[in-house]
Amino acid sequence: MKAKENNVNMYYMNQGKKSKETIDEMMQRKKAKEREKRIKQNKQQKQEDKFDLETELVIGMTNRNNQKKEEAKKKEISKKERAKAKKRKRIKTILKWTTLLLILGGGIAFLLTSPIFNIKEIEVVQNNRVSAETIVSLSGLNSEMNIFRFWSTSIENKIEENAYIEDAKIKRVLPNKIQIEVTERVPRFCVQVLNSLAYINSQGYILEISQNELALPIITGIRTPEENIKEGNRLEEDDLICLEEVLKIMNIAKENNLDTKVTSIDISQKNEYSMTMQEEKKTIYLGDTSNLSAKMVYIQGILEDNKDKEGTIYVNGDFNKKFRPYFREKVTT
Repeated sequence: MKAKENNVNMYYMNQGKKSKETIDEMMQRKKAKEREKRIKQNKQQKQEDKFDLETELVIGMTNRNNQKKEEAKKKEISKKERAKAKKRKRIKTILKWTTLLLILGGGIAFLLTSPIFNIKEIEVVQNNRVSAETIVSLSGLNSEMNIFRFWSTSIENKIEENAYIEDAKIKRVLPNKIQIEVTERVPRFCVQVLNSLAYINSQGYILEISQNELALPIITGIRTPEENIKEGNRLEEDDLICLEEVLKIMNIAKENNLDTKVTSIDISQKNEYSMTMQEEKKTIYLGDTSNLSAKMVYIQGILEDNKDKEGTIYVNGDFNKKFRPYFREKVTT
Protein backbone atom coordinates (compact mmCIF):
# COMPACT_ATOMS: atom_id res chain seq x y z
CA MET A 1 0.00 0.00 0.00
CA LYS A 2 2.80 2.25 0.95
CA ALA A 3 4.65 1.36 -2.24
CA LYS A 4 1.61 2.28 -4.29
CA GLU A 5 1.35 5.68 -2.68
CA ASN A 6 5.00 6.26 -3.47
CA ASN A 7 4.44 5.43 -7.06
CA VAL A 8 1.49 7.77 -7.21
CA ASN A 9 3.53 10.53 -5.69
CA MET A 10 6.36 9.90 -8.07
CA TYR A 11 3.87 10.02 -10.88
CA TYR A 12 2.48 13.35 -9.79
CA MET A 13 5.95 14.66 -9.23
CA ASN A 14 6.94 13.59 -12.69
CA GLN A 15 3.78 14.99 -14.13
CA GLY A 16 4.29 18.27 -12.31
CA LYS A 17 7.85 18.49 -13.56
CA LYS A 18 6.78 17.69 -17.02
CA SER A 19 4.05 20.34 -16.83
CA LYS A 20 6.52 22.88 -15.53
CA GLU A 21 8.90 22.40 -18.48
CA THR A 22 6.11 22.61 -20.96
CA ILE A 23 5.02 26.02 -19.55
CA ASP A 24 8.59 27.32 -19.79
CA GLU A 25 8.78 26.17 -23.30
CA MET A 26 5.48 27.78 -23.99
CA MET A 27 6.69 31.03 -22.44
CA GLN A 28 9.85 30.90 -24.49
CA ARG A 29 7.89 30.21 -27.63
CA LYS A 30 5.55 33.02 -26.76
CA LYS A 31 8.47 35.38 -26.22
CA ALA A 32 10.05 34.18 -29.43
CA LYS A 33 6.81 34.83 -31.26
CA GLU A 34 6.49 38.26 -29.73
CA ARG A 35 10.10 38.99 -30.68
CA GLU A 36 9.43 37.91 -34.23
CA LYS A 37 6.26 39.97 -34.24
CA ARG A 38 8.15 43.00 -33.03
CA ILE A 39 10.85 42.45 -35.65
CA LYS A 40 8.17 42.21 -38.32
CA GLN A 41 6.45 45.29 -36.99
CA ASN A 42 9.76 47.19 -36.93
CA LYS A 43 10.47 46.12 -40.50
CA GLN A 44 6.99 47.05 -41.52
CA GLN A 45 7.29 50.41 -39.72
CA LYS A 46 10.59 51.07 -41.48
CA GLN A 47 8.97 50.23 -44.76
CA GLU A 48 6.04 52.44 -43.89
CA ASP A 49 8.42 55.23 -42.80
CA LYS A 50 10.32 54.98 -46.04
CA PHE A 51 7.10 55.01 -48.02
CA ASP A 52 5.77 58.01 -46.08
CA LEU A 53 8.95 60.00 -46.75
CA GLU A 54 8.59 59.45 -50.43
CA THR A 55 4.93 60.17 -50.19
CA GLU A 56 5.68 63.37 -48.32
CA LEU A 57 8.09 64.41 -51.03
CA VAL A 58 5.54 63.62 -53.68
CA ILE A 59 2.85 65.37 -51.68
CA GLY A 60 5.16 68.36 -51.13
CA MET A 61 5.84 68.65 -54.84
CA THR A 62 2.18 68.15 -55.55
CA ASN A 63 1.33 70.84 -53.02
CA ARG A 64 3.79 73.26 -54.63
CA ASN A 65 2.34 72.53 -58.03
CA ASN A 66 -1.12 72.96 -56.60
CA GLN A 67 -0.04 76.24 -54.99
CA LYS A 68 1.29 77.50 -58.30
CA LYS A 69 -1.92 76.53 -59.99
CA GLU A 70 -3.92 78.19 -57.22
CA GLU A 71 -1.80 81.31 -57.48
CA ALA A 72 -2.24 81.33 -61.26
CA LYS A 73 -5.99 80.92 -60.78
CA LYS A 74 -6.03 83.71 -58.21
CA LYS A 75 -4.07 85.97 -60.54
CA GLU A 76 -6.43 85.19 -63.37
CA ILE A 77 -9.42 85.79 -61.14
CA SER A 78 -7.83 88.97 -59.78
CA LYS A 79 -7.13 90.15 -63.32
CA LYS A 80 -10.70 89.52 -64.35
CA GLU A 81 -11.98 91.19 -61.20
CA ARG A 82 -9.78 94.24 -61.88
CA ALA A 83 -11.04 94.40 -65.42
CA LYS A 84 -14.62 94.13 -64.18
CA ALA A 85 -13.94 96.78 -61.52
CA LYS A 86 -12.48 99.12 -64.15
CA LYS A 87 -15.44 98.52 -66.38
CA ARG A 88 -17.85 99.22 -63.51
CA LYS A 89 -15.91 102.37 -62.61
CA ARG A 90 -15.92 103.52 -66.22
CA ILE A 91 -19.66 102.96 -66.45
CA LYS A 92 -20.22 104.84 -63.18
CA THR A 93 -18.08 107.74 -64.43
CA ILE A 94 -19.98 107.89 -67.71
CA LEU A 95 -23.30 107.79 -65.88
CA LYS A 96 -22.14 110.47 -63.44
CA TRP A 97 -20.99 112.84 -66.17
CA THR A 98 -24.04 112.14 -68.29
CA THR A 99 -26.25 112.97 -65.31
CA LEU A 100 -24.29 116.13 -64.58
CA LEU A 101 -24.48 117.22 -68.23
CA LEU A 102 -28.20 116.61 -68.30
CA ILE A 103 -28.66 118.60 -65.09
CA LEU A 104 -26.39 121.36 -66.37
CA GLY A 105 -28.15 121.45 -69.72
CA GLY A 106 -31.51 121.62 -68.03
CA GLY A 107 -30.29 124.38 -65.72
CA ILE A 108 -28.88 126.42 -68.64
CA ALA A 109 -32.09 126.01 -70.60
CA PHE A 110 -34.08 127.19 -67.59
CA LEU A 111 -31.82 130.24 -67.07
CA LEU A 112 -32.00 131.25 -70.73
CA THR A 113 -35.74 130.84 -71.19
CA SER A 114 -37.37 131.61 -67.87
CA PRO A 115 -39.06 135.06 -67.74
CA ILE A 116 -37.90 135.30 -64.13
CA PHE A 117 -34.47 136.38 -65.46
CA ASN A 118 -35.68 139.07 -67.85
CA ILE A 119 -34.09 142.47 -67.13
CA LYS A 120 -36.28 144.76 -65.05
CA GLU A 121 -33.70 147.32 -63.93
CA ILE A 122 -30.38 148.70 -65.24
CA GLU A 123 -28.34 150.68 -62.74
CA VAL A 124 -25.26 152.78 -63.62
CA VAL A 125 -22.83 153.63 -60.81
CA GLN A 126 -19.70 155.80 -60.40
CA ASN A 127 -20.44 157.92 -63.47
CA ASN A 128 -19.95 161.69 -63.29
CA ARG A 129 -19.28 163.09 -66.75
CA VAL A 130 -21.15 160.55 -68.87
CA SER A 131 -24.89 160.26 -68.23
CA ALA A 132 -26.50 156.97 -67.25
CA GLU A 133 -28.74 157.18 -70.34
CA THR A 134 -25.70 157.45 -72.61
CA ILE A 135 -24.02 154.46 -70.93
CA VAL A 136 -27.17 152.30 -71.16
CA SER A 137 -27.56 153.29 -74.80
CA LEU A 138 -23.94 152.30 -75.50
CA SER A 139 -24.48 148.94 -73.79
CA GLY A 140 -27.38 147.97 -76.05
CA LEU A 141 -29.20 146.40 -73.09
CA ASN A 142 -32.94 146.83 -72.65
CA SER A 143 -35.75 145.66 -70.43
CA GLU A 144 -37.27 142.22 -70.98
CA MET A 145 -33.91 141.01 -72.28
CA ASN A 146 -32.66 137.84 -70.54
CA ILE A 147 -29.73 138.70 -68.25
CA PHE A 148 -27.83 135.58 -69.38
CA ARG A 149 -28.27 136.07 -73.13
CA PHE A 150 -25.22 138.29 -73.66
CA TRP A 151 -21.47 138.25 -73.07
CA SER A 152 -20.35 140.74 -70.42
CA THR A 153 -17.06 141.45 -72.20
CA SER A 154 -18.85 142.42 -75.40
CA ILE A 155 -21.11 144.88 -73.53
CA GLU A 156 -18.14 146.33 -71.61
CA ASN A 157 -16.21 146.91 -74.84
CA LYS A 158 -19.18 148.77 -76.32
CA ILE A 159 -19.38 151.08 -73.30
CA GLU A 160 -15.63 151.70 -73.37
CA GLU A 161 -15.97 153.10 -76.89
CA ASN A 162 -16.80 156.36 -75.15
CA ALA A 163 -13.48 158.15 -74.66
CA TYR A 164 -14.40 159.22 -71.13
CA ILE A 165 -14.97 155.60 -70.02
CA GLU A 166 -11.69 154.01 -69.01
CA ASP A 167 -13.21 150.80 -67.66
CA ALA A 168 -16.69 149.23 -67.46
CA LYS A 169 -17.85 146.23 -65.45
CA ILE A 170 -21.16 144.41 -65.89
CA LYS A 171 -22.66 142.76 -62.80
CA ARG A 172 -25.72 140.51 -62.86
CA VAL A 173 -27.84 140.93 -59.75
CA LEU A 174 -30.25 137.99 -59.70
CA PRO A 175 -32.92 137.56 -60.67
CA ASN A 176 -33.48 140.53 -63.00
CA LYS A 177 -31.15 143.47 -62.37
CA ILE A 178 -28.04 144.65 -64.25
CA GLN A 179 -25.48 146.93 -62.64
CA ILE A 180 -22.99 148.81 -64.82
CA GLU A 181 -19.98 150.12 -62.90
CA VAL A 182 -17.74 152.54 -64.77
CA THR A 183 -14.40 154.21 -64.18
CA GLU A 184 -14.15 157.53 -65.98
CA ARG A 185 -11.11 159.31 -67.34
CA VAL A 186 -10.57 162.78 -65.93
CA PRO A 187 -9.45 165.66 -68.20
CA ARG A 188 -6.23 167.26 -66.96
CA PHE A 189 -5.15 169.47 -69.86
CA CYS A 190 -6.45 170.80 -73.12
CA VAL A 191 -4.94 171.28 -76.59
CA GLN A 192 -5.87 174.01 -79.06
CA VAL A 193 -7.43 172.61 -82.25
CA LEU A 194 -8.56 175.28 -84.72
CA ASN A 195 -11.38 177.11 -82.93
CA SER A 196 -11.94 174.34 -80.38
CA LEU A 197 -10.22 172.68 -77.46
CA ALA A 198 -9.36 169.01 -77.20
CA TYR A 199 -9.42 167.76 -73.61
CA ILE A 200 -6.89 165.08 -72.67
CA ASN A 201 -6.25 163.07 -69.54
CA SER A 202 -2.93 162.30 -67.87
CA GLN A 203 -2.34 159.31 -70.21
CA GLY A 204 -2.76 161.47 -73.32
CA TYR A 205 -6.18 160.13 -74.37
CA ILE A 206 -8.28 162.69 -76.24
CA LEU A 207 -11.57 162.68 -74.36
CA GLU A 208 -13.58 165.42 -76.00
CA ILE A 209 -13.36 168.20 -78.54
CA SER A 210 -15.44 171.15 -77.49
CA GLN A 211 -15.72 174.92 -77.76
CA ASN A 212 -16.56 175.12 -74.07
CA GLU A 213 -13.51 176.20 -72.14
CA LEU A 214 -12.71 174.44 -68.88
CA ALA A 215 -10.34 175.85 -66.25
CA LEU A 216 -7.48 173.57 -67.26
CA PRO A 217 -3.90 174.31 -68.38
CA ILE A 218 -3.46 174.47 -72.15
CA ILE A 219 -0.56 172.49 -73.59
CA THR A 220 1.00 174.21 -76.60
CA GLY A 221 3.63 173.04 -79.03
CA ILE A 222 2.37 169.49 -79.47
CA ARG A 223 3.59 167.46 -82.46
CA THR A 224 0.50 165.29 -83.03
CA PRO A 225 -1.10 166.28 -86.38
CA GLU A 226 -4.47 167.98 -86.09
CA GLU A 227 -6.16 165.33 -88.24
CA ASN A 228 -5.23 162.73 -85.60
CA ILE A 229 -6.70 164.70 -82.75
CA LYS A 230 -10.03 162.89 -82.47
CA GLU A 231 -12.08 161.64 -79.55
CA GLY A 232 -10.77 158.26 -78.41
CA ASN A 233 -7.34 158.72 -80.04
CA ARG A 234 -4.12 159.23 -78.12
CA LEU A 235 -1.32 161.74 -78.56
CA GLU A 236 1.75 160.56 -80.45
CA GLU A 237 4.82 159.16 -78.70
CA ASP A 238 6.89 162.38 -78.58
CA ASP A 239 3.99 164.27 -77.03
CA LEU A 240 3.39 161.47 -74.50
CA ILE A 241 7.04 161.73 -73.37
CA CYS A 242 6.68 165.47 -72.91
CA LEU A 243 3.36 164.93 -71.13
CA GLU A 244 5.16 162.88 -68.47
CA GLU A 245 7.44 165.88 -67.85
CA VAL A 246 4.44 168.21 -67.70
CA LEU A 247 2.87 165.98 -65.04
CA LYS A 248 6.06 166.24 -62.96
CA ILE A 249 5.97 170.03 -63.24
CA MET A 250 2.31 170.23 -62.23
CA ASN A 251 2.73 167.84 -59.29
CA ILE A 252 5.58 169.93 -57.82
CA ALA A 253 3.62 173.11 -58.53
CA LYS A 254 0.69 171.65 -56.58
CA GLU A 255 2.93 171.00 -53.58
CA ASN A 256 3.71 174.77 -53.58
CA ASN A 257 0.09 175.85 -54.25
CA LEU A 258 1.01 177.10 -57.71
CA ASP A 259 -0.84 174.60 -59.91
CA THR A 260 -4.07 176.61 -60.02
CA LYS A 261 -2.13 179.66 -61.28
CA VAL A 262 -0.74 177.84 -64.35
CA THR A 263 -2.76 178.63 -67.48
CA SER A 264 -0.53 177.10 -70.16
CA ILE A 265 2.63 175.02 -70.65
CA ASP A 266 4.76 175.10 -73.79
CA ILE A 267 6.41 171.79 -74.77
CA SER A 268 7.62 172.82 -78.23
CA GLN A 269 11.27 172.60 -77.13
CA LYS A 270 12.27 169.50 -75.23
CA ASN A 271 14.03 170.29 -71.93
CA GLU A 272 13.20 173.95 -72.43
CA TYR A 273 9.72 174.03 -70.95
CA SER A 274 7.95 177.25 -70.13
CA MET A 275 4.63 178.10 -68.54
CA THR A 276 2.41 181.12 -68.15
CA MET A 277 0.41 182.41 -65.20
CA GLN A 278 -2.15 184.73 -66.74
CA GLU A 279 -3.47 186.23 -63.51
CA GLU A 280 0.07 186.93 -62.34
CA LYS A 281 0.99 188.31 -65.79
CA LYS A 282 4.11 186.20 -65.73
CA THR A 283 5.88 183.87 -68.15
CA ILE A 284 8.21 181.37 -66.50
CA TYR A 285 11.14 179.65 -68.20
CA LEU A 286 11.75 176.36 -66.42
CA GLY A 287 14.37 174.70 -68.60
CA ASP A 288 14.38 170.94 -67.92
CA THR A 289 12.67 169.15 -65.02
CA SER A 290 15.76 168.99 -62.79
CA ASN A 291 15.66 170.72 -59.39
CA LEU A 292 11.93 171.33 -59.75
CA SER A 293 11.30 171.69 -56.02
CA ALA A 294 13.95 174.42 -55.70
CA LYS A 295 12.68 176.13 -58.85
CA MET A 296 9.12 176.28 -57.50
CA VAL A 297 10.34 177.81 -54.22
CA TYR A 298 12.15 180.54 -56.18
CA ILE A 299 9.08 181.11 -58.38
CA GLN A 300 6.87 181.46 -55.33
CA GLY A 301 9.26 184.00 -53.77
CA ILE A 302 9.56 186.05 -56.99
CA LEU A 303 5.78 186.12 -57.40
CA GLU A 304 5.34 187.47 -53.87
CA ASP A 305 8.03 190.12 -54.43
CA ASN A 306 6.68 191.24 -57.81
CA LYS A 307 2.93 191.31 -57.48
CA ASP A 308 1.03 193.10 -60.26
CA LYS A 309 4.20 193.36 -62.32
CA GLU A 310 4.18 191.90 -65.80
CA GLY A 311 7.32 190.13 -66.81
CA THR A 312 9.36 186.94 -67.08
CA ILE A 313 10.80 184.64 -64.41
CA TYR A 314 13.96 182.74 -65.26
CA VAL A 315 14.74 179.55 -63.35
CA ASN A 316 16.24 177.69 -66.32
CA GLY A 317 19.90 177.93 -65.39
CA ASP A 318 22.28 175.36 -63.95
CA PHE A 319 21.92 175.40 -60.18
CA ASN A 320 25.17 173.42 -59.86
CA LYS A 321 27.02 176.40 -61.41
CA LYS A 322 25.64 178.87 -58.90
CA PHE A 323 22.84 180.08 -61.14
CA ARG A 324 20.50 182.54 -59.40
CA PRO A 325 16.87 182.74 -60.60
CA TYR A 326 15.69 186.24 -61.45
CA PHE A 327 12.73 188.27 -62.64
CA ARG A 328 12.76 190.62 -65.64
CA GLU A 329 9.93 193.09 -65.72
CA LYS A 330 8.35 193.85 -69.05
CA VAL A 331 9.31 197.28 -70.33
CA THR A 332 6.42 199.20 -71.83
CA THR A 333 7.02 201.94 -74.38
